[in-house]
Amino acid sequence: MKILGTMRALDETRGAVRVEDVYDTDIDDLWAACTTPERLARWLAQVSGALHEGGTVQAVFTSTWSGPARIEVCDAPHHLLLTTEPGTADEGELEAWLTSVGSQTKLVIEERGLPVGSLHFHGAGWQVHLEDLGRSLAIDGPAHDGGWSAEAPAPAWHARWTELTPAYRRTDV
Repeated sequence: MKILGTMRALDETRGAVRVEDVYDTDIDDLWAACTTPERLARWLAQVSGALHEGGTVQAVFTSTWSGPARIEVCDAPHHLLLTTEPGTADEGELEAWLTSVGSQTKLVIEERGLPVGSLHFHGAGWQVHLEDLGRSLAIDGPAHDGGWSAEAPAPAWHARWTELTPAYRRTDV
């Protein structure tokens, strides 16, 4: 089983998950898949709100995570930085970097501020999200036909997350 992510502790209580993959598309197309609501809804999250640097969006991920995120940096088509749940005890950072690699594009996503004891759950989750992105790009459509909500994850996302979680638990920090 290929593992796309790494996990590390930032301190005694908080950690980070980093995942990366290379996609058969150019950087502008991948940027659009990562930043436009219609494209995000194909693989990651339903997003609405102030879609600009300094704006706050509301998101409902295929995994059921839901909440606000403030857009700190939006340097198209290379770098995106969000503060998740700003101003709360669960505040974190979600950062993405895109790099052209010939005719392909490398995507690196790092989420920081996660509970150390749960990093393996988040690592498995982010890997599924990146796999869903690849599937969405390949079919030029949604990776999840069944939908999802803040209460119920996308069924295919949940099944793959359940399969990957033990592998991430073995590589836990």
